[in-house]
Amino acid sequence: MGGVRRTLLVPEVKTRAFPRDAVVPTKATVRHNDAMAHTTPLSASASLPPGALHPVAPSRLRGLRGRPDTLAVGVIIWLASELMFFAALFAAYFSLREVTNAAAAQAGTTPMWEWGSSHLLNDWFGISFPWFATINTTILLLSSVTCQLGVHAAEKGQVGRSGSLLSVGGWGLREWYTLTFVMGAIFIGGQAFEYANLVSEGFVISVNAYTSAFFLATGFHGLHVIGGLVAFLLMLGRTYVSRRFTHEQAVHAIVTSYYWHFVDAIWVVLFGVLYLVR
Repeated sequence: MGGVRRTLLVPEVKTRAFPRDAVVPTKATVRHNDAMAHTTPLSASASLPPGALHPVAPSRLRGLRGRPDTLAVGVIIWLASELMFFAALFAAYFSLREVTNAAAAQAGTTPMWEWGSSHLLNDWFGISFPWFATINTTILLLSSVTCQLGVHAAEKGQVGRSGSLLSVGGWGLREWYTLTFVMGAIFIGGQAFEYANLVSEGFVISVNAYTSAFFLATGFHGLHVIGGLVAFLLMLGRTYVSRRFTHEQAVHAIVTSYYWHFVDAIWVVLFGVLYLVR
């Protein structure tokens, strides 16, 4: 009994041929509010931008759409840990204050917090108030404004000023961040001047629990401000060394502002607790 041979015809599928050394881009679908889908290249060959000495990855020039910058996420997480550190300092401060105030009330003596806070007051204009610390605090808070103006310039890609130095409206990232650096340095100088005055009055870290808490809290904050000044110098130096202002540098400028706003906010709380609360 003879069999019947059947042949299955498979349609030919055409494939796209790539050169052996070519980088094949892959694409991922990103949805925004479920309205429409966009495709973003996740890997692509590096290109040579105008003025650059070597090829630069597209992600460094423009970033990846739909993905947060890893540097920004890392800095936010790190600042959260720094917040816990200062929260521990505040907790120690209030615990010491409650215990020592209760002991002073039983002994009928003046609480050390009342004695210590009197060293922070200035008799200016006929009013006893921490005037010097208030002026120093105002300078630091205004530096947050200038820092944010620098961020706006970085987001627009404006690195340097577009006009004369006196034309503030045309300032770029460099000018605003330089002014922020100067204001932060003035704050540190003011804090050092206040330390010198307090030490001359016998207000040193080893006197009692209040002086220890004061110098620890303000000292650690001062170190954080100095760290912010170093970050500004690195950011400014990077703008002069690089031949092209990229998305990566813009992110660097933005996360520097995150840190600066953080130390400013911490100082507002410190100023209220140490200088205003009696």
